[in-house]
Amino acid sequence: MIAELDYLRQLNMLSVVLRLLLAMLSGGMIGLERGRKRRPAGCRTYMLVCLGAALTMLLSQYESTMLATEWSDVAESIGLHTDISRFGAQVINGIGFLGAGTIIVTGRQQVKGLTTAAGLWASACMGLAIGAGFYECILLAFILMFLCIRFFPAIDTLIQENAKIMNIYVEFESLDNIGPIIGQLKTQGVQILDVDIERGREKRSRNPSAVFSIHLNQRKTHTQIMSALSDIHCVYTIKEI
Repeated sequence: MIAELDYLRQLNMLSVVLRLLLAMLSGGMIGLERGRKRRPAGCRTYMLVCLGAALTMLLSQYESTMLATEWSDVAESIGLHTDISRFGAQVINGIGFLGAGTIIVTGRQQVKGLTTAAGLWASACMGLAIGAGFYECILLAFILMFLCIRFFPAIDTLIQENAKIMNIYVEFESLDNIGPIIGQLKTQGVQILDVDIERGREKRSRNPSAVFSIHLNQRKTHTQIMSALSDIHCVYTIKEI
């Protein structure tokens, strides 16, 4: 088994085909889960990122091999030296621009796309490992990445539902309703940390809105707080963000 892995770590046609196919399959399977949730980056994006990173690492190994064999005389005559890690470093830097394009701030001051951006960055790192032939690491990395994306959201939701700090987006009739809303929150025994008020715009909403950042001092659930606010007749929309 060790001998076969050592052979596949060498730069040969079988190794190149295996690495590129493995990169395409691994990236595609992770991206498939994001695509099912209608995230900005889906199956094809993850597949291309992982495949491109693997190809970049293969290019680094190819250049290093050629400089040690076929191009050795020319390299020695001009004093050419290369670092096979420099291509991989540029992949890590460059993927930041692609990841930044998936991060948006909504009109409700909610940040979205961070998990997608992190997944793209991790997919690129996995592609570099595949391109380098680090097969022992690839399997473990793929399993852990898939678990984080597929199963951990339920744990994350559970943690958020029991958090003492919560942010609530409220859309209401007029700015005069701020007082009753704050009063209702205080009756629930919470501490208001911050209020961001929006007077109302055509692009987002014709009605004024506000984002309340509160701290739960008593043993109140998020559902109870939301339910208390929904009882106010002037409140049109309420959502935890």
